[in-house]
Amino acid sequence: MIAPLKESGERWLEIMEIAHGLGVESTSTMLMGTGETNAERIEHLRMIRDLQDRTGGFRAFIPYTYQPENNHLKGRTQATLFEYLRLIAVARLFLDNIAHIQGSWLTVGKEMGQLTLHYGADDLGSVMLEENVVSSAGARHRSNRMELINLIRSAGRVPAQRSTTYEHLVIHDDPADDPVDDKVVSHIASTAIPGGTAHPELKLLNAAD
Repeated sequence: MIAPLKESGERWLEIMEIAHGLGVESTSTMLMGTGETNAERIEHLRMIRDLQDRTGGFRAFIPYTYQPENNHLKGRTQATLFEYLRLIAVARLFLDNIAHIQGSWLTVGKEMGQLTLHYGADDLGSVMLEENVVSSAGARHRSNRMELINLIRSAGRVPAQRSTTYEHLVIHDDPADDPVDDKVVSHIASTAIPGGTAHPELKLLNAAD
């Protein structure tokens, strides 16, 4: 067990089933690269699939890779990028009852995130205004709205802005109508910076600037 203070996987599944029964949808995630075997990865997928068969309450499946800094595992078991792409592809085939698969550019990088769109992912997540978890563990990838739109389009896909419930808010089917500013920029958390203070590059941009 790598997180003894967290609830067990069985308890998490129980809570998700109760929530879905009450009409509360959710997403399911999977941290990979902490020493688990391929059989354990498949078992993780199976449990999610079985619950989805019963409830239909998962909107998306979001696998991401373990980051090695500031924790006791210290990078001894990091998953390779090939393993990550393989998991995306297997998840898209096996989790055919979950509509969306998200590629985690935040943990594997933007170029690899773009590749996930060719391996079964249909979602690159979002431009986060602040992220506190994986950035504190070593993830330093940042992006902005224009860059993500370009990554998606250059992968041969049509970029779209969605809501958290996956309704399309804006479809960027015409490059001429793309936004021309990069005011929407992702920021890693100040807690990820040595000394606990925000780096000057990470200050929030004023929309009026």
